[in-house]
Amino acid sequence: MKNKNIRNLVFDFGTVLVGLDKNRCIAAFDSIGANEMSGYVDECRQEDLFHELEVGRIGVPEFCDEVRRKSPRCNAADEKIAWAWGELLTGIPREKLRRIVELKEQYRIFLLSNTNVIHWQRSVEEFFHFGSLGINDFFEHIFLSYEMGMVKPDREIFIKMLNDAGIKAGETLFIDDSAANCAAAESVGIRTMHDPEGLLWIEEL
Repeated sequence: MKNKNIRNLVFDFGTVLVGLDKNRCIAAFDSIGANEMSGYVDECRQEDLFHELEVGRIGVPEFCDEVRRKSPRCNAADEKIAWAWGELLTGIPREKLRRIVELKEQYRIFLLSNTNVIHWQRSVEEFFHFGSLGINDFFEHIFLSYEMGMVKPDREIFIKMLNDAGIKAGETLFIDDSAANCAAAESVGIRTMHDPEGLLWIEEL
């Protein structure tokens, strides 16, 4: 997708960059006695404790307390519960990191993600490494839902991103695996690429 009017690329995180494995995450929760978490992980509901962590309404200690409350057989420490939730993420292919580095020569690169402190810390520590490059070398600005107190597909998160980054909607392409998130971005004038498998952008950009 070559468009000379596009100056900014905004990437989603889950699927578009990092791989996700719900079954592995469910197995991890099962291994610490938190079998009740399987439904929450599988359905990705927007009203549950995972969402509360993602929007920043609760921190890791409160999240872990709630997991233990919902799972009577689980007496795992906070660190083990955080590990289990982190098992949803499988890593970022080096090909994607390499492509972002290449695209930085042509575009301003940003990240806008519905995520939580557990997943983000793990990603920074384990996944965003390419040669001598680290997380701050890939993106000009990183927008995270749990820090912003809002989530996609709310229109407000896109408006705030544009304002804080100082970029124009008509010069911006947003890449996301969710059609609903893309529709919300389009509603404020942002161009979008719906990429359900997280592979299209590598070929098209």
